[in-house]
Amino acid sequence: MDLNTVLEVRDARQHAPWRSGDAWLGGGTYLFSEPQPHIRRLVDLGRMGWEPLHRLPDGSLEIAATCTIAQLSRFARTYAAPAAPLFEQCCRAFLASFKIWNMATVGGNLCNGLPAGPMISLTAALDGIALLQAQDGTRRHLKVADFITGAGRKDLAEGELLRSVTLPARSLVCRTAFRQASLYGLGRSGALVIGTLDPLDGSLAMTVTAATVRPFRLWFPAAPDAEELRDTLEWTIADGDWFDDIHGLPAWRRHMTLRLCEEIRRELGREAGR
Repeated sequence: MDLNTVLEVRDARQHAPWRSGDAWLGGGTYLFSEPQPHIRRLVDLGRMGWEPLHRLPDGSLEIAATCTIAQLSRFARTYAAPAAPLFEQCCRAFLASFKIWNMATVGGNLCNGLPAGPMISLTAALDGIALLQAQDGTRRHLKVADFITGAGRKDLAEGELLRSVTLPARSLVCRTAFRQASLYGLGRSGALVIGTLDPLDGSLAMTVTAATVRPFRLWFPAAPDAEELRDTLEWTIADGDWFDDIHGLPAWRRHMTLRLCEEIRRELGREAGR
């Protein structure tokens, strides 16, 4: 897509006042996929030189917003953490061409805020913390599950930048379970559920995405029984929270989510002795 309203592309390393019509440019796979008549200037993050993935001394993992899906996938193949298989599962949930894999970024997927964004699923399930930076350099931290506020909506101020997402060391040692459903064999996710079992205290978290307008992360101090899980899901996710588009009606998404959550409960519950 030619963005014929764009008058300038600026290197993000050269700071200049943010103005109306500006947009951050990461991989550009969304920006160049459809008309963007409101954009006048692109601020290119491609030369910022951020390390794609960085292991911190405490065992946590920082993922730069400019890390591509291909870089994340390659990293996961040699990453020894118990939660590492989940990285590749979420990368594959894109069902994207190799061109998209090599250009699309983790940060771009989060900032689009689409319900089916698999990087939202990954980072919300592993209790990721987003680092946000304002134009004046002020920084703030926000859980990914709270960063996405609705379908295509996020807690991001004008000109604010998503710098990175950090996955805590505690989450990376969790046993994980992944389930995905789509109306089509190669279709967009209609429901995506991830369970994590903490080996240290036996707690279980269930994260629902794709089926809902925003991520829902449910935490249980111990693996619940089927009735407790179902009741918690019904109480937490309101009727208006189920997403409705061509890729699935709300009733179908709800049905599949309940089914997938129960499958994960049984899988992880066996390991927890429930």
